[in-house]
Amino acid sequence: MRKINLSMLLDVVFYTVAAWFLCVGLLRYLRAATWVTMLSSALLALSAGGAVFCLLSVKNKRKLLTKAERERKEKLLLHLALEREEKIKDALLSAFEADGKVARLADGGLTVDGETIIPLFTMQPLSADTVAGVLRTFGDEPFTLICNDLSPEAEKLLCSFGRKAVRGDEVFALFERTGKTPEKLICGGIPRLKLKEKARRAFSKKNARPFFTGGILLLIMSLFTLFPLYYLIAGSILLLASIVIRSFGFAS
Repeated sequence: MRKINLSMLLDVVFYTVAAWFLCVGLLRYLRAATWVTMLSSALLALSAGGAVFCLLSVKNKRKLLTKAERERKEKLLLHLALEREEKIKDALLSAFEADGKVARLADGGLTVDGETIIPLFTMQPLSADTVAGVLRTFGDEPFTLICNDLSPEAEKLLCSFGRKAVRGDEVFALFERTGKTPEKLICGGIPRLKLKEKARRAFSKKNARPFFTGGILLLIMSLFTLFPLYYLIAGSILLLASIVIRSFGFAS
């Protein structure tokens, strides 16, 4: 928990400082009065920092998976999408039993503590048409759909009929805590695509730091030169690039 709080604090400081320098650079370019520049920049920076703090506080309430856990989850869900239906049911049955549930095989799926569970693992999020087919098959019988993921339309359709879904994160957690993850995963040894790995490295959030530092230094230099336009433009571009990478880049 302490590590998460430190990370959130660093993010808040990052966006606060970035907002302050961007505002100072813009108002200086517009030749605003010094007191207006400083006051407006401080208010904007505090507002940006407060907004980021609120957003990150909500986000950090959810459990974050480490990189190794994400890779294991992806391999497990890929395995379940490619495995035969009978073996998927056996694996789930074993995991539910190890989790202290009363589970048994049934027509079309499993029953867990008296509740019908329908496993339906696919490579893509389940579509509304697929969910509609399951609803037609089971009619008024209540069930829980267990899958990799659902499309927004499929989720809305499922909720409108009062049915629940167990998604990939919960499936992975079930297998992890029970130790029932299959030993041999289909395609489990296939390495990641090199192009994807290069993209992850190029847009890693760690790369935001040098852009951020360079942008601030250029904006500071604009305060001590007779021709600040180049420094203001270049510094602002670098600072904006660092914000984009920090916000939308890949986590390390």
